[in-house]
Amino acid sequence: QVQLVESGGGLVQSGGSLRLSCAASGFSLDYNAIGWFRQAPGKEREGVSCISSSDGSTYYADSVKGRFTMSRDNAKNTVYLRIHSLKPEDTAVYYCATDYNDVCTVLAHIRPNLEVWGQGTLVTVSS
Repeated sequence: QVQLVESGGGLVQSGGSLRLSCAASGFSLDYNAIGWFRQAPGKEREGVSCISSSDGSTYYADSVKGRFTMSRDNAKNTVYLRIHSLKPEDTAVYYCATDYNDVCTVLAHIRPNLEVWGQGTLVTVSS
């Protein structure tokens, strides 16, 4: 069964850090890019980061650049999103997703019929 499972969310004070995990099963991250998205209350979902499997390159939205770091552990079939200097506006449900491509087309929803999403993990940042 193909599945993505996020974990690591929680309540954290402004300025703190968190590491979110996205564990894949049923397919290999060796060949599939993974994107991280977030949806804040009352707002549309936005893509914040992605890591390709073709060359390990990463992408970050301008709103998170410099504070978010994405990495991948192929042995564990897991990707991580490290978030530093958390701000209240980072409060959101964070999701990981793939569209079975080795580059980050998932961020642009180019292959929507192939997308697989996790259930999300809630990050709440208190001021």
